Amino acid sequence: MKIVFTTKGEIWESPMDPRFARAEMFLVYDEEADKLTIIDNSATESMEHGVGGQSSKKMITAGANVVITGNGAGEKALKILKTTGIEFYTGAGEMSVKEAYEAYKQNRLQKQF
Repeated sequence: MKIVFTTKGEIWESPMDPRFARAEMFLVYDEEADKLTIIDNSATESMEHGVGGQSSKKMITAGANVVITGNGAGEKALKILKTTGIEFYTGAGEMSVKEAYEAYKQNRLQKQF
C-alpha cells in the first residue's frame, strides 16, 4: 500500500503541511518496500487556478491508496479523487509525518471520503 502525506519536509520527523493542493511536497510511503519518496509540489504556490486538479493527478501517478493531510481537499480535487478509490484522511495538520502515520494506523484520523 502507498500512503501519501502532505508535508513540509522529506523525513518521518517532518511537520505535516495542513494543505492538500498547495502542500510544499508529498511524501510517499510504500509500506511493502518500506521506502519513502518525495514528490515536489512547490510549483503550485505560483499557480492561480487548477491546483486541486494538478495535485490530484500527482496522487494518481504516485499510485496512492491513501492520502493523509490536515484540512482536506477542495471541491475540484475531491471530484477527481472520489473517482479513483483513493482514501482521503484529514486531521493531521499539527502532527509530524510519523505521528500522522501512527494516528492513521490507530484510526484516529477523520476520513473525508
